[in-house]
Amino acid sequence: MTDVEFDLMDELYFVQPFENIQETLKWQEELLLTTLQSLYSQGYIKCLETPDHERFDEVDVLKDGKKLFFLATKKGLMAHNSI
Repeated sequence: MTDVEFDLMDELYFVQPFENIQETLKWQEELLLTTLQSLYSQGYIKCLETPDHERFDEVDVLKDGKKLFFLATKKGLMAHNSI
């Protein structure tokens, strides 16, 4: 896990919409989307359509990420906490 991924994982212990993450971290949109995509592809986060409805299809975070919510998975939390 990169330092950037680690910092983003800090924000995903609870369901967060894209806008809140961007506002908190003050990252450029492209960096945030690519980092979210990386974490998603590793199985470290899951994507949700609404705070209560997880997406189970393959998500293109770079394309749809701005309208989604994100949450760390158990695998992601274990990787985050083992560093």
